[in-house]
Amino acid sequence: MNLGDAVSTALRAISANKLRSFLTMLGVVIGVGSVIAMIGIGEGTKRKSIENIEVMGTNMLTIMPNWRRGSVAGGPNDVPTLKDEDASDIRKNVPLAEMVTGTVGARANVKFRNTNYFTQVSGGQPQMAVIRNATRMHQGTWYTMDDEAEASRVCVLGYLPYQELFKDENAIGATVRIKNQNFRVIGVVDYKGGSGNWNPDDQIYIPLATAKTRLLGRKNLDNIIVKGANSELLPITQQQIEETLGRKRKNASGEPLFRVMNQGEWIEQMQAQTRLLSILLAGIASISLLVGGIGIMNIMLVSVTERTREIGLRKAIGAKRETILGQFLLESVVMCTVGGMLGIALGSAAVYLISGLLKVPPTINSTAVFMAFGFSAFVGLFFGLYPAIRASSLQPIEALRYE
Repeated sequence: MNLGDAVSTALRAISANKLRSFLTMLGVVIGVGSVIAMIGIGEGTKRKSIENIEVMGTNMLTIMPNWRRGSVAGGPNDVPTLKDEDASDIRKNVPLAEMVTGTVGARANVKFRNTNYFTQVSGGQPQMAVIRNATRMHQGTWYTMDDEAEASRVCVLGYLPYQELFKDENAIGATVRIKNQNFRVIGVVDYKGGSGNWNPDDQIYIPLATAKTRLLGRKNLDNIIVKGANSELLPITQQQIEETLGRKRKNASGEPLFRVMNQGEWIEQMQAQTRLLSILLAGIASISLLVGGIGIMNIMLVSVTERTREIGLRKAIGAKRETILGQFLLESVVMCTVGGMLGIALGSAAVYLISGLLKVPPTINSTAVFMAFGFSAFVGLFFGLYPAIRASSLQPIEALRYE
């Protein structure tokens, strides 16, 4: 019997009990589909997050407290903090730093009339518009240094809060409530095309002084962001910032209590996080594939019992042990590979559906597809081996006497 005939025989055996075969394959279908969907959605989320970071600009540096180096036990100077004077030191001592602002922020509820929206509120000086590449306005304008000096309750809406609260209407001059405080809308940033946790569209901007003294009650800065004068000289700019802040912001061991990150490092960090998450989710999804394999073995054992007389008859007329072994093993592999193909189709459909809901680019990872399909075939081979050995080990006389 050649391979084509063996496959045809296996398909006939599987189709003899269509419902049972389908239910048996269901575990493999769900397992493969879950792996494809999890990895695809993870890849799409990673791509969108990287796009969101790149939208901020290629020559931006972010300085943040380095809590790994901090130690409260070492005294107040060992606590990693950033202050307004740190931003001033950068302006004075780093000539390649074109623009500098401290930032503070928090998630907060924003209300306009009867509509509530939960978003990120970011406090920064007016130059934050240029640093974060948010100068294109849909309506109005940004706040000024006068607003900063007076700690005015004014705000600039990102495009998503604007759409949720105002539904394309004119927002300029309207009053919104942020954490139960009134703010006057003076501008709306144009749509930038973001999504997820790094979404530049899902922001509300207010003056730094307003955020610190009136809204959040902060003394220290969350971060300092810097726009370099030249993207090619960004490593030198980063080095100058580290030298400037390193004179004051270090612990008792002389280690810096801050960290300077460029856009490339943000992207690398994001890739590492999403890669780990994708592996974790794919591992969890693979468990259902193994459970499906156990179901395959169970049904194949039932099939061996039901076809005992058939096996005895085939052996009695000359079928070799290897032929019986190969036939049952092939049935198991075919069942799993058919389930794998259905799982690939299901997983791909899930990627497009969920990506549309999450507003991330749908991504079908070809490597994941081949690996999932290959793993499904391996599951069929592994879990079908014992039933196949059991079938091939039956003695013809005992098998023919089986009732």
